[in-house]
Amino acid sequence: MHAHSLTGAQDARIEWLGRRSAAPTVGVVAFAAMMVLGAHVRIPLPWTPVPFTLQTLFLYLAGATLGPGLGVASQALYLGLGASGLPVFAGPQAGLAWMWGSATTGYLLGFLAAPVATGWLLRRRSAPGLGWILLSMGCGSVVVYACGTTWLAWSLRLDLGPALLQGVAPFVIGDLMKLGAAATLYRGSQRRAQLRVP
Repeated sequence: MHAHSLTGAQDARIEWLGRRSAAPTVGVVAFAAMMVLGAHVRIPLPWTPVPFTLQTLFLYLAGATLGPGLGVASQALYLGLGASGLPVFAGPQAGLAWMWGSATTGYLLGFLAAPVATGWLLRRRSAPGLGWILLSMGCGSVVVYACGTTWLAWSLRLDLGPALLQGVAPFVIGDLMKLGAAATLYRGSQRRAQLRVP
């Protein structure tokens, strides 16, 4: 009887560990899928090669929810799908050759770095408030802008001013709205999680 109970406890622990190990994988795949969906909500702008998408909304949430390590993994999976040729980017083309020649590849590279900034900053506080969440996600946004504008200037041979006008200025208001939405969603999820903990 004792041996049977012990075996049952071991089985329960193995099942619990299986769920724990599966959860990060599900999160990484889910946020990679969200990035694909966000890329297809695309509004081209006539004065810049950079389109408006919903991707950064999901990017901020990936860094906050998954943390710096798994957040990067979700973006690496997304970029890997695009590099392999699957049509997951904000446009009809994909593949490594397209990525090297595209003026928007810097933003894609910024997607890899942004979750590190957001996730690392958020985890400096045990119970971050809305202001700290906004700051953490905002730092991720700055990283995306920095990477994207640098690549844009290099690929199109632009000076800093024109690069900022094409790569940052058209998106500031929209990104502020996405930051607010992402921070509110994340804060709400944290509160619900706290309510479930006895």
